[in-house]
Amino acid sequence: MATKWGILSASKISHDFVLALETLSVEDHKVVAVAAKDKSRAKDFADNFKIPSYYGSYEELGNDSNVDVVYIGALNHQHYSLTKLMLESGKHVLCEKPFCINAKQLDELIKLSKTKQLFLMEAMWSRFTPAYQKVVEEVQNGTIGTVLHVQANFGIQISNIERIWKKEVGGGSILDLGVYTLHLIDTILGPGKPVSIKSKGTLNRYGTDENMSAILEYPEGKIAVISSHTKVEMDNSAYIHGTKGTIKIHQPFNASKEVTVNTTKFTFEQPVTRKPTVFPSSVQLRYEIDHVRHCLKRGLIESPVVTLNNSYTVQEIMDRLRNQIGVHFVEDNDSSM
Repeated sequence: MATKWGILSASKISHDFVLALETLSVEDHKVVAVAAKDKSRAKDFADNFKIPSYYGSYEELGNDSNVDVVYIGALNHQHYSLTKLMLESGKHVLCEKPFCINAKQLDELIKLSKTKQLFLMEAMWSRFTPAYQKVVEEVQNGTIGTVLHVQANFGIQISNIERIWKKEVGGGSILDLGVYTLHLIDTILGPGKPVSIKSKGTLNRYGTDENMSAILEYPEGKIAVISSHTKVEMDNSAYIHGTKGTIKIHQPFNASKEVTVNTTKFTFEQPVTRKPTVFPSSVQLRYEIDHVRHCLKRGLIESPVVTLNNSYTVQEIMDRLRNQIGVHFVEDNDSSM
C-alpha cells in the first residue's frame, strides 16, 4: 500500500516537497491531506495538487486517521510545537530543518517519539541525494585516504527575507544555512563530537546572526572550517581533503548534481517536476521521501542515515555557535517550553 502523507503548512518548501513526491510511484506515495492556518490557502494548495482533504487547523490534520506520516514545512520556531502535536496525535513525522531552535527542545521530541514508538526524522534532504551518497561511498572506500580537513560554506543573499532576519521566527544564518554545513561535517567526521569550537559572527539590529564562521576540531587532528552568510554569495561548495586526495561537492546545499573525486567528475541527472520548483533542485527531495517510506515499511522509528543522534549533535553545535556569537532566542529560556 502507498504511504499516505499529510502536509503541514502550505509553504513554498511544502509546494516543492509535493512536486518532488509526484516524481515517485503513485503506488508508493500519496498525499491525502494538507493543513494551513488559513483554510483558503489549504484549499488552494489542495486544488493545485489534487489533494482530497484540506484543513484550516493543524489539529484536524493530526486527527485524520487516513494520514500515516506528516511532513512539516512550517517556520523554524514552529517546528518543536508542531512536531510535538503530530507525535501526540499518533503520526510519524518528517520535520524540515532545523529540527528545533535548540537541543533542549529536540531532546524532548526524541523522548516523545521513542515513548510513542513513532518515526521521527529531520528533513536533511541533501544527505540522501545521489551526489552525497557517492561522496560517502568514496570516503568509506578510502579513495582519498584518511580525511583530515573539511571545508564548507553556504552564503546566499537572503538577509532581507523576514524569516531570516526576524528573531521571533528563529531566523539567522546558523539555523537556516549553517545547519547544512554541520550535517556534512557530522557525516564525514562524526558521529563523534568536536572537542573544540571557535566561532565569530555578525548580528543584525534584531540580534539575529547575519553570518558565522567557525573552526571545529575533532579527535585525531581532524579540522572542519565552515561559514554561513546571508549578505554575500559564496561559492557554496564543499571540499573534503584526505591523505590521498580531495573530493569536491559542487553546491551540495542546493542538492548537488556533481562531485569531483580527485580528477574524476561524476554527474547525476535528475527527473523533471511537472512544473518549476520554487527552490533550486528541489526535485531531489524525492530521495528523502522514499527513504522515509522504506523506514516505515521496516518498522523503524528513526533513520539509519540521518539518525536522531546525528540531528541532536548538530543541534548542540548550533547552540554553542549561537552562544559564542551572542544569539539568544526566547526558546532558550527554561520556561519557554
